[in-house]
Amino acid sequence: MEEEQEGLSERARAVLALERQSWSGPGAKERAVRERLGITPTRYYQLLNALLDDPRALAHDPVTVNRLRRVREARRARR
Repeated sequence: MEEEQEGLSERARAVLALERQSWSGPGAKERAVRERLGITPTRYYQLLNALLDDPRALAHDPVTVNRLRRVREARRARR
């Protein structure tokens, strides 16, 4: 599939889609990560962090990526 070679993988798009959702209660997001993506929450956050630096992710979902970049920078600034 040409879009996948030049754009984001299906998994990367699924990670960003999960980040667009709001979650009720503790553990709901982690449970969704395991059920929908079949990966551990640790691996999910590794993939997500890499996506925040990927220009293809920014082009695909600029609102989500920019919001998450701001959150990441705020966390780094507090350290």
